[in-house]
Amino acid sequence: MVLSNKTAFGVLAGFVLLASCQQNKAQHSGPVSKQDAVIQPIFVTDTVRHDTDDPAIWINPADPSKSLVIGTDKDQDGGLYVFDLKGKIVKEIHNLKRPNNVDVAYGLMLNGKPTDIAVTTERFTHKLRIFALPDMKPIDNGGLAMFTGDTTDGFRDLMGIALYKSPKGILYAMVGRKSGPTDGSYIGQYRLNDDGAGQVRATLVRKFGAYSGKKEIESIAVDNELGYVYYSDEGVGVRKYYADPDKGNQELALFAKTGFSEDHEGISIYKTGPGTGYILVSDQGANQFHIFRREGEAGHPNDHKLLKVVRVAAQISDGSDVTSTPLGNQFPHGLFVAMSEGKTFHFYRWEDIAGNDLK
Repeated sequence: MVLSNKTAFGVLAGFVLLASCQQNKAQHSGPVSKQDAVIQPIFVTDTVRHDTDDPAIWINPADPSKSLVIGTDKDQDGGLYVFDLKGKIVKEIHNLKRPNNVDVAYGLMLNGKPTDIAVTTERFTHKLRIFALPDMKPIDNGGLAMFTGDTTDGFRDLMGIALYKSPKGILYAMVGRKSGPTDGSYIGQYRLNDDGAGQVRATLVRKFGAYSGKKEIESIAVDNELGYVYYSDEGVGVRKYYADPDKGNQELALFAKTGFSEDHEGISIYKTGPGTGYILVSDQGANQFHIFRREGEAGHPNDHKLLKVVRVAAQISDGSDVTSTPLGNQFPHGLFVAMSEGKTFHFYRWEDIAGNDLK
């Protein structure tokens, strides 16, 4: 097993890597590399008022170099911050009640016009908040109530959010909650569409997904092209399901089960081609990301083996996002954004994350 592209290690480092290899041996086979150098960001954003948590990248279709990053400020008096690609704040939305995660989607039809949107979970009101991009105008009639039929304490406190557009063009929100339930109905999948007056409405389509009950589930990510949804069951692993409700509720995979120092957190998907690429998962307690093959193994698309572990300067990272779209001269192969302690987000070049091991 190849653990690094270096040819020599000190004796102590060798023992450490050998122990790590043995710990993960049951989960993966084949080459795995560990990038020992801490990768530095190109930019660190301006600070928010309270506590950063999760970012989402919006790609400007007219000029990708003018794309934006939307990030949550997680507090009872929190908000959304919009950054340019140098990390400078260009807009702030305040007075949101503990917004946790955020995601973006493109081309939702409102008033007959395609509209790009940013959606965040507002934990303390049990609502989704939806804003039109890039001006961040609210288009949700004050918020869309989630899990209205659930009465158990905590089962309506919203956490994760990921948006999925089906091949038929139907837009869905995958919504997670803080503390359960554990009966296979953890995620709520809601269809988003025009309410007839240019605002967004949400209709529950299904509840699905296992939850261990051990810690929390916060990060959710959707692979639109391949039609999968992933979420981090903290301290357990990453769970994988079909995103299309017509394909059923069976769990397809539970991977990334070993080698994490503490919580499994942010998930992001980097695409190298049709159906190929990488899944990045935050190893929060170790300030590093584990990278898995997006397409799985040959003949086994749900077998996601560990390829690489990278250390980053971002501390205790919760949410992350990534794109392979070139975003100007600073990010010619795409942008990776990671939340960091210190009320900031870190912007990394993809080629620095990939190193010599990945595309």
